[in-house]
Amino acid sequence: MNEFKLVATAASGIEALVGKELRDLGIECQIENSKAIFHGDLATIAKANLWLRTADRVKIVVGEFKATTFDELFEKTKALPWEEYLPLDAAFPVAGKSIKSTLFSVSDCQAITKKAIVERLSDYYHRYSRLPESGATYSLEVALLKDQVTITLDTTGPSLFKRGYRMDKGGAPLKENMAAALVLLTSWRKDRPFHDPVCGSGTICIEAALIGHNIAPGFNRAFACEDWAWFPEAIFATARADAEKVADYDVELDILGTDIDGRMIEISKANAEEAGLGDSITFKQMQLKDFTTTKENGVMIANPPYGERLGDEEAVRKLYKEMGQVYRPLKTWSKYILTSDLLFENFYGEKATKKRKLYNGALRTDLFQYWGKRSPKK
Repeated sequence: MNEFKLVATAASGIEALVGKELRDLGIECQIENSKAIFHGDLATIAKANLWLRTADRVKIVVGEFKATTFDELFEKTKALPWEEYLPLDAAFPVAGKSIKSTLFSVSDCQAITKKAIVERLSDYYHRYSRLPESGATYSLEVALLKDQVTITLDTTGPSLFKRGYRMDKGGAPLKENMAAALVLLTSWRKDRPFHDPVCGSGTICIEAALIGHNIAPGFNRAFACEDWAWFPEAIFATARADAEKVADYDVELDILGTDIDGRMIEISKANAEEAGLGDSITFKQMQLKDFTTTKENGVMIANPPYGERLGDEEAVRKLYKEMGQVYRPLKTWSKYILTSDLLFENFYGEKATKKRKLYNGALRTDLFQYWGKRSPKK
């Protein structure tokens, strides 16, 4: 297996960011709904897992075909070269989903896919008793969309948003990959001030610091494919060494996270330390209305409590009003506020320059963008 068809999955609305990340890594791709499709070898799999900030998983496409009967699903699954992917002792759970397909029973599709793979491997390994499944895990998914079947093998393991630095979190934390997406959707650059006024557990600030230092987000975690017999250790060792070479630990960043809750500030500090970024971010307990600055050309990102997340509606909308009063006068700053409250602009007191629809999990939200007027460099 020298080259694979690969797919990087993502939340709806940010797949274009995943595509840009891949292209920045020198990997050509095609964007579809909630995913980016690309091709590559083992080194490509390692690089994508280490570097993708906004994706959920990197998967190998094992097979694609049409099926409208269970017999067809069984035979076409069995015809795939499973022995090239799964050793005799492989543990291979099969997840499933079916959308607008004749075979709508997900549990039946999973069971038939599993049975077909078992028969193929039993024949290949001459093992006619139950397969042991005592070795490394090879997580599979059978997905049906309009009768088109795609079977994938997950190389990632726990989702890419699990960077490994979050020691604790608040009541409604933002996933790390969504936080990274918010940063990448702004005009922020590492030489500009950055502020999160409702920082919670510090995730947005930490993701900004990782970007500012050009640190691979997956550098300090392991991936499922590293346990596979046919995936040499040297592949990831080389990828991590290459990532270490391009990290810029010396750049000075101006990143400030504030929150009214002192407990969350302590959690933010602990998370930043765990990420190795304790000296790159300043965290302070502060009410939003007390923020002042003489700095220019900064970027503010806020993920305030909203609707289904936290807080009652009256208190949250009072916070939006305070935001408008504090941030509107900062003419050279660009402000980005994520909320599911479509009336946000009414309370903030200004129409957004642009709005972008995003999904925080299953919840539809909007990123309200207020672009600053860039002051001339002094």
